[in-house]
Amino acid sequence: MTEIDFDDFLKVDVRVGTIVRAEAFPEARRPAYKLWVEFGGDIGERKTSAQITKNYTLDELPGRQVIAVVNFPRKQIGKFMSEILVLGVPDDEGEVMLLQPSAGVPNGGRLY
Repeated sequence: MTEIDFDDFLKVDVRVGTIVRAEAFPEARRPAYKLWVEFGGDIGERKTSAQITKNYTLDELPGRQVIAVVNFPRKQIGKFMSEILVLGVPDDEGEVMLLQPSAGVPNGGRLY
């Protein structure tokens, strides 16, 4: 593992947002959803794709708060432009479980 100093950590802008829309992403190479996440303030709504189809259905995603990196460069994924990286950790089977606050918090709050 490579150690970083606190200034390196501060470069990563990790925020909380609320999923406002989720759609199937059939063009993706691996099963994925398209997500639109609202962060409020200057960040606003951003979109991404996420390979979370094993643990989440499209119906349960809107309204869920998630944690995401908002200052990565945009990335083209097929015909879809990803603007953020939603964070997760693997479950017992290696499938993504989304990181989220344990209680509702204001959108846009920065990790510290």
